[in-house]
Amino acid sequence: MGRLTTLKPRLGTQAGRVPVIQPGSWRTDKLTSTQRGYGYKWQRAREHHLRDNPLCAYCQRQGLVTAASVVDHIVAHRGDMTLFWDLSNWQGLCVSCHSSVKQAEERSGL
Repeated sequence: MGRLTTLKPRLGTQAGRVPVIQPGSWRTDKLTSTQRGYGYKWQRAREHHLRDNPLCAYCQRQGLVTAASVVDHIVAHRGDMTLFWDLSNWQGLCVSCHSSVKQAEERSGL
């Protein structure tokens, strides 16, 4: 029986690829999520908020019962740490609402 040969890699490397920042984005820095405030302290606060507010705020407005898994900033903080940590600016959303409805609102300027 012959010897098995290994397969060669099929994907090339993408050396020199630079992340693209959308024009008009407020986030033009290269900070990590922890440097932007989403570290251990945020994870603990997020967990506590979701425990106290387990349902999606947007789904509730439509009479639906959906578990929230994302803590969303109602008013985008854009790096303002006072607004970032303002508990009255937090709402629980399901992934679907956060990824669609909330993003559409932010794009339209609401």
